[in-house]
Amino acid sequence: MFFHKQELQFAATPDKPDAIFARRLQEVLGGQYGEITVAMQYGFQAVNCHLPGKYRDLLYGIGAEEMGHVEMLAVMIAQLLEKAPVSQSEEAVASDPTLAAVVGGMDVQSAIVAGAGVRPVDSNGNPWQGSYITASGNLLADFTANANAEMQGRTQVARIYHMTDDSGVRDMLSFLLARDTMHQNQWIAAAAELREEGVEDLPVPSNFPLSKEAREHAYTYYNFSDGQAAAEGSWASGPTPDGKGEFRYEDGPGTSVPMPPPTTPDPRYYGTDAKPGFIDKAEGVVRDALS
Repeated sequence: MFFHKQELQFAATPDKPDAIFARRLQEVLGGQYGEITVAMQYGFQAVNCHLPGKYRDLLYGIGAEEMGHVEMLAVMIAQLLEKAPVSQSEEAVASDPTLAAVVGGMDVQSAIVAGAGVRPVDSNGNPWQGSYITASGNLLADFTANANAEMQGRTQVARIYHMTDDSGVRDMLSFLLARDTMHQNQWIAAAAELREEGVEDLPVPSNFPLSKEAREHAYTYYNFSDGQAAAEGSWASGPTPDGKGEFRYEDGPGTSVPMPPPTTPDPRYYGTDAKPGFIDKAEGVVRDALS
């Protein structure tokens, strides 16, 4: 059950309209690592969580906060578009050829479709998609994905921060950067706690029988590049993070098998194969007659 309170978690008011920056800000709202993604991701992970208690409560709590961040960004973008004259974008683009080539001014659909409003899209106008979210039901896998999402999102917000000198926008972005810092640390701490408590462990999924895994290949770094420096990393020698083995390095794949013969699908797919065309045609007629 959700209730909406008509307040914001933090101020989201720009100093002045800026339709071009509004388009940039759409990325951290509706992009792959935007606030819509993490809000939906944590929410679905909470619904899919089979373990009641602190981990599910954590997912619900941060997911609800992220919905508030969606609202903050949407309110900010709407104000950046509000009263923004069409000439503003035109003048900015005319004075900066790079901006004209890369950004192209205001998102046309923000004006035509949304009436100078915000939409659930990225900075290129691509609609937000549910395929962005990860909700596997395995908490260690999901918490690790969440830490990555917060890292990617914070990186994008940090870049966008330097694309404006609007103090109101920067204040809001500064707040979001701080919350991303907190959430990165929360997911990393939660993942570590899962392992400490023995709820989950590496490799994920930890309850899959290792006896069914080809263990002789589990900890070998096979070098498939002509670069040699990877052999110097901790992933090429020494103990593995799961505590169950030792890394070793091999310069090459170590194994190979002959390529199987080409496949021969049903001739009614009309692919090109080694058989003469009249044979494929005859076989297709026979199959049609028998089906």
